[in-house]
Amino acid sequence: MGTLEVVNLSYSFTQNKHTIPVLNEINFSVETGQLVALLGPSGCGKSTLFNIISGLLTTHIGDIYINGNLISGNTGIFGYMQQKDLLLQWRTVLKNVLIGPEIQKESLTEAVSEAHELLDQLGLQGFADSYPMQLSGGMRQRVALIRTLLFRKDVLLLDEPFGALDAMTRTVMQSILLDIWQKRKQTIILITHDIEEALLLADKIYILTARPATIKAEIYVPLPRPRVVTARELINLKSSLYAQLKVEMQQVFDNN
Repeated sequence: MGTLEVVNLSYSFTQNKHTIPVLNEINFSVETGQLVALLGPSGCGKSTLFNIISGLLTTHIGDIYINGNLISGNTGIFGYMQQKDLLLQWRTVLKNVLIGPEIQKESLTEAVSEAHELLDQLGLQGFADSYPMQLSGGMRQRVALIRTLLFRKDVLLLDEPFGALDAMTRTVMQSILLDIWQKRKQTIILITHDIEEALLLADKIYILTARPATIKAEIYVPLPRPRVVTARELINLKSSLYAQLKVEMQQVFDNN
């Protein structure tokens, strides 16, 4: 799967007979194998954008292409991890992560082996037969990530994948995600509110404005991995990103 392009994408919804604009002419591209982060103020429409890209929402304004082929409105193309883990309470951890291979009618023998490897890698050894209600919020998020990976899609949409984790676990998970990305060569688009996370992980960062969101800036992160938060170049980029996001956050409060 090649370059993903989002072209002139706009979206609004109606509430109490009023039109509420959410996205305004969004344009960006992601090259094959890139890890790209989306940063923007809370409520600006980042999750809505993912829902449209994944085909869960439709819009009549704008298009989505892969390698020049129009895919707008199609589902099943991307691996999509939403903010809520959406685990099925009546299925064990192992059964939850195997949903993708089951739907796609793949051989479960290989999938089960890969599932156990990922469970071990993400610190969930011994929990394959547990149920979601027996797990912490952070553990459930890790299960949701494994489920997304086992769909084996070329492009992953990850919406705040580490939002429910404590700081230490989050750091470990960032490192694991980088390792998985480098081994699998997948394309990843990551929504995050954490500037440091975006800088530690991404090849490129897009900053979205306050709602109705548009692309405010495209920032390349030309730093070798692994990156450390104390590096001078990263600190300078962090200051620049923070300044730009602060303006948009103030806009949110001014609009309210």
